[in-house]
Amino acid sequence: MIFRDRQDAARLLANRLTRYRDDSSALILALPRGGVPVGYTLSEALRIPLDVFITRKIGAPDNPEYAIGAVAEDGYVYLNPEAQAVLDAYSSSMEFLEEAIRVQKEEIARRQDLYRQGRPLPKLTDRTVLLVDDGVATGSTFLASIEALRARDVKRLVAAVPVGPPETLRLIGAKVDELVVLSRPELFVAVGNYYIDFRQVEDTEVVRYLAKGAAMPHDRVCGARA
Repeated sequence: MIFRDRQDAARLLANRLTRYRDDSSALILALPRGGVPVGYTLSEALRIPLDVFITRKIGAPDNPEYAIGAVAEDGYVYLNPEAQAVLDAYSSSMEFLEEAIRVQKEEIARRQDLYRQGRPLPKLTDRTVLLVDDGVATGSTFLASIEALRARDVKRLVAAVPVGPPETLRLIGAKVDELVVLSRPELFVAVGNYYIDFRQVEDTEVVRYLAKGAAMPHDRVCGARA
């Protein structure tokens, strides 16, 4: 399955998530940046609030694009099963990991200030959370987010992603109450390969989507921010 853009993928996801429309306990948490356009379109379609959950990947020492783990905005650190083997190949692996975590925590703090402008993360206890991204590859950031959200006692955790490799989706599905996915290609290459338009999402766009979401009338978006 090939999507025109993130909004197209979100509309297809919304068709699979109609049971959550107008659910006053529900909240969409999108992983920035790419998950935010998906989350906003879902928020419009389902009439439930939108916010972000900021998680940053930890890249391998010799390949920053290859995720060996991730750091969630509450400080939770997730390492992939193969991360230790990757790190063991480097004599300064612990120093590398500590520095990588520090750098990502600084970037998370910057984004918290920029995206939420001083607002705290909404209260999540006893809420239904739809965790959204534009796709998953290794799943590090998504899995770190799941673990962090579980620690906040959410009532129900729903993973909603347009596309991902079967093995990653199996890992995610085992950790959430419900997994909604549109495509599971066996020969998965990269998330962007399944979009015609996969342009980079900038910080300014994230801020704009969140502002538009916050301005939705209450008769269109149910459930007040906690």
